[in-house]
Amino acid sequence: MSDTGNNSAAEAGIAQVSVIGLGYIGLPTAAVFASSGLQVLGVDVSQHVVETVNAGGVHIEEGDLDTLVERCVSSGKLRAAMRPEASDAFIIAVPTPVGHDAAHAPDVSYVEAAGRSIAGVLKKGDLVILESTSPVGTTAMLARLLAELRTDLSFPHQVGESADINLAYCPERIIPGQMLRELVENDRIIGGMTPACTRRASALYCSFVKGTCHPADDKTAEMVKLTENAFRDVNIAFANELSMICDDLGIDVWGVINFANRHPRVSILNPGPGVGGHCIAVDPWFIVDSAPARARLIRTSREVNDSKPHYVIGKVDAALAGKAPAKIACLGLSYKPDVDDFRESPSLDIARALNARFPGRVVWCDPFIEALPKSIADECPKLTGSAAEAIEGADVVIMLVGHKAFRDVVRPDGVAVIDTVGYWR
Repeated sequence: MSDTGNNSAAEAGIAQVSVIGLGYIGLPTAAVFASSGLQVLGVDVSQHVVETVNAGGVHIEEGDLDTLVERCVSSGKLRAAMRPEASDAFIIAVPTPVGHDAAHAPDVSYVEAAGRSIAGVLKKGDLVILESTSPVGTTAMLARLLAELRTDLSFPHQVGESADINLAYCPERIIPGQMLRELVENDRIIGGMTPACTRRASALYCSFVKGTCHPADDKTAEMVKLTENAFRDVNIAFANELSMICDDLGIDVWGVINFANRHPRVSILNPGPGVGGHCIAVDPWFIVDSAPARARLIRTSREVNDSKPHYVIGKVDAALAGKAPAKIACLGLSYKPDVDDFRESPSLDIARALNARFPGRVVWCDPFIEALPKSIADECPKLTGSAAEAIEGADVVIMLVGHKAFRDVVRPDGVAVIDTVGYWR
C-alpha cells in the first residue's frame, strides 16, 4: 500500500488514527492503516507489547505481520504507547469475553475501560469506532458513557447528525493466518449511529479496504457479526453431534459425511474436539443473552459443542478401561491447525483435564508450544514440539489438532488412538 491510499480518509478530516488494543485484531489493523499512509498510534496496557512494537517487532505469529510492522515503525507511521493521545479517529479493538459460569454473560468492561481512556483526549470532529465483537447495543452504551464523561461535547444519541463526535460499529471478518489479506480484501459492514457517522467511518476504511464497505446502522452491524459466528457454530454443532452418534453406532462419521456431501445441496462441516477461538466459541452467547427465550437452537448448539471435550475425555477413559496409563500423548493444543492461538481451545481444555486426572503421565505436543502462556505451560511438566517424541511409549494417542507439522506422523500401531479430526483416516 502507498500513501495514496489515504485520500478518502483525508477528505473526511482524518490524518491520525489511534488503535486501542494491540492484540490479534488491533495490531494487524494498526499496521494496515499505517501502511496506507495514515499516522497511527497503537495503545495497549501491556508495557511488553508497547516496547515490542516500538522496536519494530510483534508479539503474535501472523504471516508477514512482522515485516509489515517493522516497515511501518521504521517509516515513522506506526508507534505504540500505553496511554491514548489526541487523534482524529479512535478504533477500539479490545477483548469482549463471556463468563465461564452457566449464564455465560457478556463482559464489556474492557470496552468501557477503553472508552474512559480516550474520553479525556476527544475533541470536536473526532470519530470513534468499535471493532470488538459485542452484544447488540454496545456502541450505544459507549456513546452514553462518553457523553457522561464529556458533557462539553455532543453525541449522536443526543443530537443526531449534528453531533460533535461520530460513532460507528465496524466488525472485522478475518481469520488467523490470513489476517493481512482478509483485512484488505474482505467486505466490511459500516454501522454508524447516524448516516453521517457511517459516511465518515466508510471513508476511513476505504483508505485500505478493497472489498465493499456496506452501510448499515450500529445495531444491525453488531447483530451481523454475531449472526455470522452463530451460523458457523450451529453448523459445527451438527457435525459434532453427528460424530458422537456415529461413534456410538459403530459407524465411520467421516465416510458418512463424505457420501452425504455428494448430494448437490448438502455441505456438512468436519467434526472436531469442540469449538475454540475467541469468536465462534463466544459470540453466540451474546445472542442468547439478548434473547434467552428465543435463541433455543443457538443455545443448544453452544451446549453441544461445549460438551464435545467431555465426550473425548470419556473416550480416553474407555480406552484405558480402568488401567493406570504409563503415558498419554495429546497432539495439538491450539484452537485450530497451524496457528499459535490457544484462546478457548477445546484441545487445550482436554489436555489440561487429562493432566489433572493423570498427573505426570500426560505429554502435551504442539508445534507452537513456545507460544503457550507460561501460566498454563507450567501445569504440565512434559511439553514437546515433536509428535514422534510424544507418541513414543504412549498407551493412548489423541489427535486433537491437524497441524501440518504432524503430516508425516504415522498412525501408531498397538496403542489406543483417538482421532478427533479424522487426521489418520
